[in-house]
Amino acid sequence: MKRRAMRSRMVRRGNPGLAPGTLKAPEGAQPSSLSALVYGPDELVAIEALDLADLPALRERYPVVWVQMRGLGDAELLAGLGQAAGLHRLALEDALNIPQRPKFDDYGDHQYLAARLPVSEDTLQTEQLSLFLEEGLVITVQESTHDAFAGVQERLKTQRGRIRQSGADYLTYTILDTLIDAYFPLLESAARSLEDVELEMLANPDMNPSSRLHELGQGLVTLRRYLVPLREAFAVMQHEDGDYFTAETLVYLRDCQDHARQAADLVDSYREMSANLMNLHLSLLSQKMNEVMKVLTIIATIFIPLSFVAGLYGMNFDRDASRWNMPELGWSFGYPAVLGGMVLLAGGMLLYFRRRGWFK
Repeated sequence: MKRRAMRSRMVRRGNPGLAPGTLKAPEGAQPSSLSALVYGPDELVAIEALDLADLPALRERYPVVWVQMRGLGDAELLAGLGQAAGLHRLALEDALNIPQRPKFDDYGDHQYLAARLPVSEDTLQTEQLSLFLEEGLVITVQESTHDAFAGVQERLKTQRGRIRQSGADYLTYTILDTLIDAYFPLLESAARSLEDVELEMLANPDMNPSSRLHELGQGLVTLRRYLVPLREAFAVMQHEDGDYFTAETLVYLRDCQDHARQAADLVDSYREMSANLMNLHLSLLSQKMNEVMKVLTIIATIFIPLSFVAGLYGMNFDRDASRWNMPELGWSFGYPAVLGGMVLLAGGMLLYFRRRGWFK
């Protein structure tokens, strides 16, 4: 994962004290557009600009209606969509409040899921996705105009798999499966980054990977904040009473939950790897410091007796006062003898240190 968009941005949720269900577009939100895909086993119609007045007729004519709203700039359009589909105002408010913690809510006649959708494979750039599910109706509300489900639309157009033969519950599973699959390229990018840092540390112990490991750790924390609640939401969807998911689709939904659990487990593993690499870096620093301290200790140890000898012969006692006062000072070779003795002393200590293995 690259540094860009490493931390999730915090957005103020509007003025305090507003009535529950008040719809207000987020600041700087992208313009809204409304489109739809309506289909059955033998027919598929793409509607580029959906008129909400046509929604009831489309639901009566086609087994599955998939309404896609991209951009949150038009709160009135979302309110009209909610009124036409009978969506709860609190769910619509959650769709406009970004960033929203991934969650699942059951409102009786429809269900609501909020999640974070990755839009890049190597940067932690995500957008909010809101999904509404009713009988024969799926509504997705994206924060941006990015077409995140082009693969699903292509499968619908080419009649690949069982998606055209199934109902809105299987379409919901397909969207959720695409959502969770979008996290794995990010996890692969994180794994590659951790591997690169490890190889660089082993090849060059002097490098400082602290900033990179910190960024990776922050990104993994953010991913965990997205994935763990999403995994819990999938679990609630499976056990929630209702007729939205058939028994066959629940099997696929459990597989989707397994993928979410796997992604969350990978995040925890990579966080542990990041912590281990930081500990390895600190250990290498400590080892390097120990090497420096060992060299300094050897040098100090060698000079301690030499300093004693130099200090001893620098006490300036009067030789005329006593024959025991520094008799070596009167020798012709006294100075060379003392220097030679100091050299032999230092050499002997170095030889002793080497035999003890202190230089390894």
